[in-house]
Amino acid sequence: MKVALYVCRTDEQWSMIISLDIQVDVVWWLEGVNGRQVHQWLVLSLQLPLSQAAWLVEQFVPVRGMNQWDVTAWQGYLNARLYTYGLGSGEMKAREAVAMGARDWGEEGSELLRLSDGGASRWSAGEREPGERRPVAGASGRSAPAQAVTVGGMPKAYPAEHWAQLEQCAALLAERMSGRQLLAAEAEALLAAEPAMPPGGWRAAAQLARLHGRLQLTAALQGPATRRRLAWLGRARSAPRCHRCGSEARQRVPCAACGLAACAYCEACLAMGRSRACALLLRSAAQGAVPARGEAPRGTALAPTGGGLARWGLSAAQSAAAAAALAFLARPPAGDGPGRFLLWAVTGAGKTEMIFPLLQRTLDHGGKALVATPRRDVVLELAPRLAKAFPYTSLATLYGRSTERWKDAQLTLATTHQLMRFYRGFDLVIIDELDAFPYHNDPMLAHAAASSCKPDGHFVYLSATPPARLQREAALGKLAHAKVPVRFHRHPLPVPKLLRMVTVAQCIKRKQLPAPMVRSIRSSLERDAQVFVFVTRIAQIEAFVQLLRRTFPNIPIEGTSSQDEERASKVISFRERSIRLLVTTTILERGVTIPRSDVFILDADNGLFDEASLVQMAGRAGRSLDDPAGRVIFAASRRTRSQVRAVSQIRKMNAIARRKGYLHPPAST
Repeated sequence: MKVALYVCRTDEQWSMIISLDIQVDVVWWLEGVNGRQVHQWLVLSLQLPLSQAAWLVEQFVPVRGMNQWDVTAWQGYLNARLYTYGLGSGEMKAREAVAMGARDWGEEGSELLRLSDGGASRWSAGEREPGERRPVAGASGRSAPAQAVTVGGMPKAYPAEHWAQLEQCAALLAERMSGRQLLAAEAEALLAAEPAMPPGGWRAAAQLARLHGRLQLTAALQGPATRRRLAWLGRARSAPRCHRCGSEARQRVPCAACGLAACAYCEACLAMGRSRACALLLRSAAQGAVPARGEAPRGTALAPTGGGLARWGLSAAQSAAAAAALAFLARPPAGDGPGRFLLWAVTGAGKTEMIFPLLQRTLDHGGKALVATPRRDVVLELAPRLAKAFPYTSLATLYGRSTERWKDAQLTLATTHQLMRFYRGFDLVIIDELDAFPYHNDPMLAHAAASSCKPDGHFVYLSATPPARLQREAALGKLAHAKVPVRFHRHPLPVPKLLRMVTVAQCIKRKQLPAPMVRSIRSSLERDAQVFVFVTRIAQIEAFVQLLRRTFPNIPIEGTSSQDEERASKVISFRERSIRLLVTTTILERGVTIPRSDVFILDADNGLFDEASLVQMAGRAGRSLDDPAGRVIFAASRRTRSQVRAVSQIRKMNAIARRKGYLHPPAST
């Protein structure tokens, strides 16, 4: 899209501002609506590509002598800056950039509106003869009302009755945008259910909200940024970055909206709507949480909390971890950004129940809380649990194609991709399963999570297998954390055993399972356990299922993967024991609880199974109260570092639980 760009000086301070509706700015600055004295006001361009205008605003720095510049000096400044932009952006040639910016100037500056110190000097292409400048007000007289001013043939500015309506719409837009960052099309969808916008449309309301300081207007891509440090490697210039996801945008296409032959766009977050160099991005940080004195904040739980942690029925280990997290939330962040806390809880420890006191505290203080998880199915599973725990709190559930996308709520449950639509909106952000795909090792989602939290807010990370970086920070005391080393039934975690065997591929080729594997699986079936069999590749599942069926002809055996459309129904059948043995990939390594189950991990020495995957898969065993021990088998031809570390992590958690007295005392002989 194209926008207007102007500069103004108030109280000796110069500013450069983008405008979606220049008439709004005329009334705001020249009609005295904002109550500030304007010394100089000058339109640089009425039709400038947003990517260029946003870059000019980002790079603008007042210089000495700017107060004495005339129109020609400002034209030279604009052309020089656009020339630099053209050299650095890679989006157009430098000459094309200058021509694009200078297009509206004309031979006599006919598209300019300028206010000088001595009074008002305004002219319009439609109000003068060729070669003549025709002022509307004298150099020494007071300026005429802004409603009478036209700029380049534009219609007159807003009458008083329209301005009052515009103020109301701007306030509504700012309120709805609070804590969000949206592209223009998304902003239109957000406002679709609202009352009619003013005559100038929602862009006029957005411009007024920006002038009030309640909204940021910028291009979706930041750039072009230049780097000299790596010039000798041929990488002196970097690609523009997406404001929404933080990724570099290296793809370019011709764009009819801005007229550029090569307009950059971001591929990383394309599924959330095309973020282009000329696309408008609207941002508004949420206001601070200030509960009213003597009354409960809006949207918080009104039911009695009843005894703090005791209300939630937590175990001793859960209570200790929740208390540590609550103490962390009570302290202001130590650094420049949000505080961080790691809740390191073993699989099956009840992480969801432990976050309830944290959410309650945030809501009681009038704040907004977000629970983000990488997968949609976990969102759908958690939604009824949160609704039951906080029945008097507004809850928004966000995922792909969610009907609650624009719902304003005190408590939000979302997939991590949905965080790209938020901007400094939450006092508490809880990231569940931060080590899981797709959040793990995805800078885009990490950037989105960081942008969604207020600068004085708090992050709480939940994980049974935190990334190595966070483990090191916790060990060095750089990251506040709490460990929950035991499950609710207070029995130790099953420690994996190594079973040496050939690879799955060799078993399929030979059409035969090794005898030790057959005996071990038969032992699990005879003890009436449900058997998980994890393999590395989807292509191996069907052949291995057939091999198992020949070996155990009377046992219901199935296979599933991410490509299986019947995966959900098979998991239900497995839970109901209609299926006794299920061959699967890591798609079921987390988020699935099957009572009385044993776990076999084949090709455990494969590089696809890292420490975290092995611990998560092992965590499917021993989760039920009637069978807390379970069995975990690492089937491989050799022992690897990942296997050793996974076993070590499980043993350490058992040792911590034993030392703190969380485990049941051993039965007397």
